[in-house]
Amino acid sequence: MTPPAPASGSPVLFVGAGPGDPELITLRGARALAEADLVVWAGSLVHPALLDHCRSEAVIHDSAGLDLAQIVQLLAQGHRSGRRVVRLHTGDPSLYGAIAEQMNELDALGVPYAVIPGVSSFAASAAALNAELTMPGLSQTVILTRRAGRTPVPQGQDLVSLASHRATLCIFLSVGQIEEVVADLLQHYPGSTTVAVVANASWPEERIVRGTLADIAGRVEEEGISRTAMILVGDVLDRSGEVSRLYDRAFSHGYRHADGGSGEGALE
Repeated sequence: MTPPAPASGSPVLFVGAGPGDPELITLRGARALAEADLVVWAGSLVHPALLDHCRSEAVIHDSAGLDLAQIVQLLAQGHRSGRRVVRLHTGDPSLYGAIAEQMNELDALGVPYAVIPGVSSFAASAAALNAELTMPGLSQTVILTRRAGRTPVPQGQDLVSLASHRATLCIFLSVGQIEEVVADLLQHYPGSTTVAVVANASWPEERIVRGTLADIAGRVEEEGISRTAMILVGDVLDRSGEVSRLYDRAFSHGYRHADGGSGEGALE
């Protein structure tokens, strides 16, 4: 199908490719790829099968070997030449996507842009574990974070400080420091706390390592996992919390009375 001619001033689209499985891109993201004239994609992280959505005449650049200036130049030149431009990022671009710096440069150049969200690797990891990250009595808070490494974290956002909340943790970009992660978390979580590491979530080579804070570092080392993995921490992973009241027969809400009849109004 030949796409319509690009509208004047079509924005550069930052598209979330999802965590890996090509079927986990959104319909809107797939349509953006199908209509694109120019695609700049994160080749080291995004599944190449997603490029099958692109037309044969689309110009495609792998950004793995490019720096910020080179990427922005491609995006800006593509926009100014009247092309539909897609910048394809892994997962959801709002999380560790390094899109803010690209947007700042595009702002300086007067180039418009928009974002199409994607499925994050933390969500894909929870799905791989058949886990609900928020359970009554255990955790009603999910913290998405990373351990300081080559990229520092602001004061008060270090793992030790965040661990004091005893919430569910989804730790990005840190499995290569698994021993340090464990040492940080043990300052507030007991050693019996459930931990799972999901490597390459939703990819064919997905691997899952389960354990506790007391033994997870050794298990991860035995599996040889050192990158591209999500660390999930919390007893919600055992599904041992209280049953949600939402579907309890005695629980009324805007759509259901406790006696089983229909309610009115919005769900609260």
